[in-house]
Amino acid sequence: MAPRTRAQRDAITVEIAYALLSAAVLAGVSFAAITAPVYLLVSSPAVNKLMLITGCSLAGAVYILRVAHVLWRYKGAPGTQPSQPGRTSPDS
Repeated sequence: MAPRTRAQRDAITVEIAYALLSAAVLAGVSFAAITAPVYLLVSSPAVNKLMLITGCSLAGAVYILRVAHVLWRYKGAPGTQPSQPGRTSPDS
């Protein structure tokens, strides 16, 4: 395996940063969507605690799934060949 070029390392770094940032935003939105009723409606402490636990669990799951989805979808990983015009793609 040949060493990675600087451009490849930079591309991987950008992809990882994008995965982490977009996952954090989606996790925050999902947490807010689940826990908003806790702050808007008056309910029992047990229901409030359940909503907070559910919101945290969902946010964690969304975060992990988003990072995995973005990084698995990344096509610039070492060992893959880019498509070349006029030639058969290795994916076909």
